[in-house]
Amino acid sequence: MIVIEDLATRPELREPALGLGGVGGEFLKHDQTGLLAKSSHLAARWPEYFLVLLEDGVPVARAAAVPVGFPTAERPELPDHGWDAALIWAAEDLMSTRETNTLMALDVMVTPGRRGAGLATKALAALKERALTKGMRNLVAPVRPAGKENEPGLSFEDYIGRRRPDGLPEDPWLRTHERLGARFVKVAPFAMTVTGTFAQWKAWTGVELRDGLTAVPGGIAPVLASSALDVGVYVEPNVWMEHLVAEVGTC
Repeated sequence: MIVIEDLATRPELREPALGLGGVGGEFLKHDQTGLLAKSSHLAARWPEYFLVLLEDGVPVARAAAVPVGFPTAERPELPDHGWDAALIWAAEDLMSTRETNTLMALDVMVTPGRRGAGLATKALAALKERALTKGMRNLVAPVRPAGKENEPGLSFEDYIGRRRPDGLPEDPWLRTHERLGARFVKVAPFAMTVTGTFAQWKAWTGVELRDGLTAVPGGIAPVLASSALDVGVYVEPNVWMEHLVAEVGTC
């Protein structure tokens, strides 16, 4: 049986939940905006939106989100900067005391041995339920299509446009969102950005960059590099998906 807790009531679950792992390559930890997503920050400011799924008392999945004000006059549409912008909006709203009405998902992670068993669906459904109980109008997510790592040379648009005979996306993570009732809103072309020197990229990925585009392990887009400037820039696209919280499913 799956039990869902949050860090507001079970703060001691933070470290075990982090032990479930992360997505993408090591280099994603060097997205400077991502420093705002440290678990200690989320636990201090929004512990009720950091959920941990337990099975027999053991964490098997986690889900984290932040509340933001959206839409507003200054924010008429979801941002092109995706995941990074979600963190910036949440920090801005915290400092300005703007009223929040939308939940933005940051992270859903399932322990490696249990992936494909429906736990990600349960975690997403739990976030939707939490948004509903907190009076949020919807849950939006900058979705990272997990399967794109396996096809680095394919354009992002072509990849996310692939559909199975049943009409659902080929990508498993996009498919999970659609099955829960989410609708595609737009591509976030600049969702995460990581910059570093050639030496830093070698340390992060084990790959020697070359001038132009280089695929790196754990990336869903190539790194654009210049040896003359000694810099490599990774810009990751995501997909904005919207869940209306009134349509929370049972999982």
